[in-house]
Amino acid sequence: MEKIKNGFKSIIKWIVRGAMYLWFKIYYRAEIIGLENIPKDEPLIFCGNHRTYLDPPLMVCTAKRHMRFLAKDELARNPFFNFLGWAFGAIHVMRDDKDIAAIKESLKALKAGECIALFPEGTRNGIEKGEKLKDGVAFFAVRSGAKILPCGIKGGTKEHRKVTIKYGKPLDYSQYKGSKDKDVLEKITR
Repeated sequence: MEKIKNGFKSIIKWIVRGAMYLWFKIYYRAEIIGLENIPKDEPLIFCGNHRTYLDPPLMVCTAKRHMRFLAKDELARNPFFNFLGWAFGAIHVMRDDKDIAAIKESLKALKAGECIALFPEGTRNGIEKGEKLKDGVAFFAVRSGAKILPCGIKGGTKEHRKVTIKYGKPLDYSQYKGSKDKDVLEKITR
């Protein structure tokens, strides 16, 4: 039964990724830069800026790596987003709370060699709204030793339809692995 379920998930992911990729390339004239910076065989923490609802699917369909997004728990209330979350292995997080289950699941995924993705802004356009960056990316990097892969996205709006996604070189903070120092988390977050 588990094999059938995983096979179904794989088919769904393949169809959805392919359709989204075509949509981004045709409608948004997506430019993808830096794919060579994405290691193929190690755990990564994808860390992107969050401007629009397009950012997560853009990362999912262009990175050529399976990633599990940390997504706000409210998305699970929508049947369509809940289904996609199930298919893509989303990790639902209760925002503004130390969600221990989500933290454990994220660390388990990194330990298994998987990738997770999150936005340090915590919400769309968080920096523009004056919100302080969250230290979740730094926390997972320090706890797991996984590298952080910065991802910058621009465009994809009514004013600038062409979208560009740029993957930077992985950042290695493994020298801080296991540290519980808040200053270290703040330094990495900056």
